[in-house]
Amino acid sequence: MDKLLEVKDLVVKFALRTGTLTALNGINFSLLPGERMGLVGESGAGKSVAGFSIINLISKPGFIAGGEVIFEGEDISKYNFEQMRSIRGNKISMIFQDPMMTLNPVLTIGTQMTETLLAHKQMSKEEATEIAIECLKKVYIPSPETRLKQYPHEFSGGMRQRIVIAISLLTTPKLIIADEPTTALDVTIQAEIMDLLLELCIKEKMGLILITHDLGVVSQTTQKIAVMYAGRIVEKGKTLDIITNPKHPYTQGLIKALPQTHKKGEKLYQIPGIMPNLNQIPSGCPFHPRCTFKKDICSQIEPSLKSVDKGEVACHLYA
Repeated sequence: MDKLLEVKDLVVKFALRTGTLTALNGINFSLLPGERMGLVGESGAGKSVAGFSIINLISKPGFIAGGEVIFEGEDISKYNFEQMRSIRGNKISMIFQDPMMTLNPVLTIGTQMTETLLAHKQMSKEEATEIAIECLKKVYIPSPETRLKQYPHEFSGGMRQRIVIAISLLTTPKLIIADEPTTALDVTIQAEIMDLLLELCIKEKMGLILITHDLGVVSQTTQKIAVMYAGRIVEKGKTLDIITNPKHPYTQGLIKALPQTHKKGEKLYQIPGIMPNLNQIPSGCPFHPRCTFKKDICSQIEPSLKSVDKGEVACHLYA
């Protein structure tokens, strides 16, 4: 089967007055049509930058410094603004963290949905309205004809995120990039939204890149995982393999830090130290200052991804 998306040696940098920072350092991953992948890691790992770079939404002073983003056989990282219009919001849709920041507060939901369709498709406003109604039905919003006339502030947080998901479905995309889609929601609504997103991806046969720090969510939603640290992918493989048998010490720490219901009264585990700043990346393996398994070589040479069992790991423990 041909790959839907292939990211090859992608490098993203930010040119600042104090120097140039590398936010993504040669990451590689691919996605088949309809496949679901999780990009996981702590804040500052580079997950969101990876998501934005796929659709060329890196704002200055950031820029794509190298690598390729192959989508349906074309390197879209080299596309200009007009060429990207045929991809962004059309073949690839993105769901952002906060629906209130995504939706325009002074336009009705109907206006925002129909304008999105008319920007990408040749159709009448009546046809666009019908598609908008159908998409609201897909995300289980009742009375969609009435809801189209309402403004974002008239909806709850969970309903607003449903609307954002409905907007992402308007153009029947091949791929959805969901950047922490439940972060701004009440915890009781989070599972509901993730179940909905999973259901739609399976039903509509869409690929999904789920960007999150929550391995619990990823374990229930995706088929494979790429673990990011300091702008690098340090481990990747099938979701079940990584969750049940993580290889990289960082991945092991993330899973160990998950709350366990059978360990009531015990102190929650925390990975020692913090994610390094981009202008202070340690030599060798960037995780070695926080690693309990570090050896001399870890501070001297940065490990590359190597095949270990059923996945790939960047760690000297498996050299």
